[in-house]
Amino acid sequence: MRRLALSLCLLVCMSAAGVNAQDMRAASRQAERDRKAAEEAAKAAEARILKDRKALLAEVKRLEKKEGGLEADLARLQDRFGELKQQEEGLSKAWSEKEMAFRELVGTVRTSARDLETILKHSFFTAKRPERMKQIRPLLEKKHFPGLDDIRVMADLLFEEIRWSGEVSLREGDFVDRTGEDRRGRILTLGKFTAVYDDGKEVGFLRFSEHGERFYALSALPSWWVRRNLRRYLEGKDESVYIDLSGGGALRQIAHKPSLWEQVRSGGPIVWPILAIAVLAFILVIERLLYLRRVHGNTDRLMDEVNRLASRGEWGACEKMMEGHEEKDWPVLNVLAAGIAGRNEDRETQDSILQEAILREVPRLERFLSILAILGAVAPLLGLLGTVTGMIDTFRVITLYGTGDPKMMSGGISEALITTELGLAVAIPIMLFHTFLSRRVDYLVGDMEEKAVALTNIIQKDRRLNGSTVQGG
Repeated sequence: MRRLALSLCLLVCMSAAGVNAQDMRAASRQAERDRKAAEEAAKAAEARILKDRKALLAEVKRLEKKEGGLEADLARLQDRFGELKQQEEGLSKAWSEKEMAFRELVGTVRTSARDLETILKHSFFTAKRPERMKQIRPLLEKKHFPGLDDIRVMADLLFEEIRWSGEVSLREGDFVDRTGEDRRGRILTLGKFTAVYDDGKEVGFLRFSEHGERFYALSALPSWWVRRNLRRYLEGKDESVYIDLSGGGALRQIAHKPSLWEQVRSGGPIVWPILAIAVLAFILVIERLLYLRRVHGNTDRLMDEVNRLASRGEWGACEKMMEGHEEKDWPVLNVLAAGIAGRNEDRETQDSILQEAILREVPRLERFLSILAILGAVAPLLGLLGTVTGMIDTFRVITLYGTGDPKMMSGGISEALITTELGLAVAIPIMLFHTFLSRRVDYLVGDMEEKAVALTNIIQKDRRLNGSTVQGG
């Protein structure tokens, strides 16, 4: 190839017109030099290639040797991997066996921590040392793994609570008084049951708020006797003191006990007709009691006097005696006056006259008793009506809002129960007084009948003794 290229170059040079021989020789020499340079470069390249080939072959041998070592290492690692796999399977099996017990232990610790948190939240002593809540909160986090130090902290807090629960402590402390202002005074804690304050002006009970982690005075003071006992105990003059063993339930009743009027008002609109019935029935009962007491009188003494005068035939004196007692308006007087006026009649007519007089007096005695009976029957029916309306309101609230918040249903339930209670409370006394007044009227009617029969017997006896028709006199 090199010779062919050289020949072509010579041909090109020879074909060029006007090229002189000297230039041709110079070009020939230059071409020879180029050829030699090219041959030397080719030899150098060939030498480099051979050298590189030897290096590559040596590198290939080294890599092949290294590959053999790596294959041996791989085989050893595969064997090690198999051993580690077997160890992993053994450890997984052992962990699966112990995992349940471990989870149960962690769950027990978290449950105990949650119970302890509840105890501390409702404890009086958290107001004394509020940092206790910060100590227990990390145990409630799911990401936190409980350790022995955490369990030791729980145990210390529990023993601290137990120790303080058996102590009676008196110290200076801050609390919120009944007006909502911060106050400082003596705070007496009786175990974990009751807390008492004394600010120098008043003595009362305290309640602990888990949200504010401080004491609040009850909005209502206890009775005078209880306050006296608390003050004497604080001064060391009394060895016994009132304690709320219900954990605050009894004290909440003191603060939230509604008055009678508040209970009545919470019964809804049906309460007002029931109260109107109670007022009307009260007025009627008072009127009937006063009337029946006024018209009863001492009829036995009166009848003895009539008997004494009649036995002597002094019927005119009997009539005057009747007229002298007219202002008393006794039903027995009216019956006796009618009997004396008809003394000249026969026995049958006299009985009719007396019976008519008795029947004339009975409506006056039985006045308003039928109204009382109706009121006594209507009051519980109105209470039942209030119960129905209250339950309707309750179910309406359940339909709209569900049963998630019991306070929303308390209004209807309160109306239902209070109206029934009030209706029965009004109806029962009304029925008792109606029965009492009816028996009282029956007694007066019987008394009139008894005196009428006695008068008839006196008249008939006087006729038999005189043997003729009785004349006035």
